[in-house]
Amino acid sequence: MNILTFDIEEWFHILDNNSTKTEAQWSSFEPRIHQNMDIIYDILEKTNVGATFFVVGWMAEKFPDVIRGISDRGYEIGSHTHLHQLVYEQDRTTFFKDVEKSIKTIEDCTGKKVTSFRAPGFSITELNKWAFEVLYELGITIDSSVFPASRAHGGLPAYKVAAPSFLEYNGAKLMEFPINTRSILGKPLIFSGGGYFRLLPYGIIKNCTHKSNYVMTYFHPRDFDYGQPVIKGLSPARQFKSYVGLKSCKPKLEKWLKDFNFIDLNSAIDTVDWSRVETVNLNETLQNEESNTYSRRTAQLYENSPDYPRN
Repeated sequence: MNILTFDIEEWFHILDNNSTKTEAQWSSFEPRIHQNMDIIYDILEKTNVGATFFVVGWMAEKFPDVIRGISDRGYEIGSHTHLHQLVYEQDRTTFFKDVEKSIKTIEDCTGKKVTSFRAPGFSITELNKWAFEVLYELGITIDSSVFPASRAHGGLPAYKVAAPSFLEYNGAKLMEFPINTRSILGKPLIFSGGGYFRLLPYGIIKNCTHKSNYVMTYFHPRDFDYGQPVIKGLSPARQFKSYVGLKSCKPKLEKWLKDFNFIDLNSAIDTVDWSRVETVNLNETLQNEESNTYSRRTAQLYENSPDYPRN
């Protein structure tokens, strides 16, 4: 099962960067969404593939014609929050209001109900799992925010199921479509979207796809825009991650979509036998992590004590 998704945001919606953080700052950047959406439509038409679009509510507010265009073409639309901020930098009330506004703005724009969600930067971590409760309270039933490995913006490495599954937390239950990983030398490799996809040679991506039973992609309009300006103030590492492989991304994705079968999220939901998938209880995961941490600390204290038996 290979699922194609796009996160619809502007080229300047770069996370964790002071010069692009606030809505007030965004007005100083030129919009490039129209030309970048044309690139995405061209890819989908050439390959005859469906896709799901996770939309930033601010985009539906500022560019309703773009979001209606996605909907009118028959593509499913989910929420990518309203102001594209890292979830772990928000409190529960702020996050609730932001996602609520995104859902209302998108639904008012398209006339269709929003039931799916993806967090910016996959920024739901062990410290803010209450976000899943908020999504459930807001009527979200399908989530694709879990990054089951460590990363710069957090991740949930304790989520051991990189496949469609049920996610449970404090009474909330969601159908979860996490990002997929491929184990290389015992470490998880991510290859299916964003900078990972742009950086890796196609041969590696193709090989990893052949060996994977499940692939969840995530692309952005900016991933195909090699003419976009360079954001000022980025560190050399961030600049490399943000701009590497832009020119080759479109032909690489077209080749990938032709070499393998891809479907949208709705089709994937209909394909999954939900009576057989695993359920990941994040309450139990947290308890296990705390227990393991306690055991490690206890062992360390014991080993450092004068009563610890030594040869």
